[in-house]
Amino acid sequence: MKYNFDELIPRENTDSYKYKLLTDICGRTDVIPMWVADMDFRTPPFIFETIQKRLQQGILGYTCPSDAYYQAICAWNKKQYDMDVQPEMVNYIGGVVQGIYLAMQCFTEKGDKIMIQQPVYHPFRLVPEANERVVVMNELTRTADSYAMDFDKIREDIKGCKMMILCNPHNPGGVCWSKEILQELAHICAEEHVLVVSDEIHCDMLLKEGKHIQFASVSDEARNNSITLQAPTKTFNLPGIVAAQAIVYNEELRTKFFDYIHGSDADLGNILAFDCVRACYSSEGEEWKAQMLAYVQENINLLIDRLAAECPKISAIRPEASFLVFLDCRALNLTQPELIRFFADKAHLCLNSGDMFGPAGTGYMRMNVAVPHSVMNKAIDQLVAAANAL
Repeated sequence: MKYNFDELIPRENTDSYKYKLLTDICGRTDVIPMWVADMDFRTPPFIFETIQKRLQQGILGYTCPSDAYYQAICAWNKKQYDMDVQPEMVNYIGGVVQGIYLAMQCFTEKGDKIMIQQPVYHPFRLVPEANERVVVMNELTRTADSYAMDFDKIREDIKGCKMMILCNPHNPGGVCWSKEILQELAHICAEEHVLVVSDEIHCDMLLKEGKHIQFASVSDEARNNSITLQAPTKTFNLPGIVAAQAIVYNEELRTKFFDYIHGSDADLGNILAFDCVRACYSSEGEEWKAQMLAYVQENINLLIDRLAAECPKISAIRPEASFLVFLDCRALNLTQPELIRFFADKAHLCLNSGDMFGPAGTGYMRMNVAVPHSVMNKAIDQLVAAANAL
């Protein structure tokens, strides 16, 4: 089946988070919303068919995850990442951020230190801070075209921490961490008795240069000292369904964590979520994903090429995974508040401010490029014109 990603789907007046909060974020509504990490592509038709089939049963009662739900997750991990996941290693959670919260509550106490690597997805900081943990901000090193880990700094910062929240692939940098990097990180964390919670929600969104290595796969130290969090919701554009899974290979960790989740009634699930996960992790899901990623890759190429040719003061870090692109705007010589106003008032674009991902994001903006080509070109036109008018 050939999917149409050029289709313009009106999302105004649908209670879309991306549109409804424009005034709060930008102070105006005459902007192209390219901030919240959902796509402006139609959710795959096989998802709606799956939902319709469930609705036809006539009663929306309490529903257990089926054997097919677990089998789909296990088969997907085997085929995509050569990981031998067994059903007992899998537990439904209501989103990856909820998984981070549950792991933090289960394995740490108030006042404990939790390390994150900034710039990084802001709930990594907000969730621990809101629950009275101490966030240790280990800073990634900006390279010529991406980000790298500084292991000397990691060894220094991780002292006394109880947990590390890893972003793999990285958001907003788009980095797929290599096996060697993850092995070294796993060794340090094991030595320091620091549990790793690995957010791998972007693992299925691999672009041309990307290769995902699941953290738990790189060594026995990683496998026995980690919790893996996954979800199909980013890849298949159904975040409103709220479906994710925790995978824990170590039996002792798994028993403690899953018992805590059960005791918190946090895995009751959603009658539609179990079916949608199974549908995503199917042959139809693979075909849709391949076409979507090819389309997103074209948008990324377009953005990078046009900025280089028409607006060299703004450069884009080429992601290895995801539809999110981190824009380096430091050459514009604007303060972060000025940069936010520039994008909103001059370029008429609503993006995420880079500093929301930590101080290391100052001078950057994050752009969601999962939009039709026509919208992408219009956004670039507006950005180029505004930047060249400075």
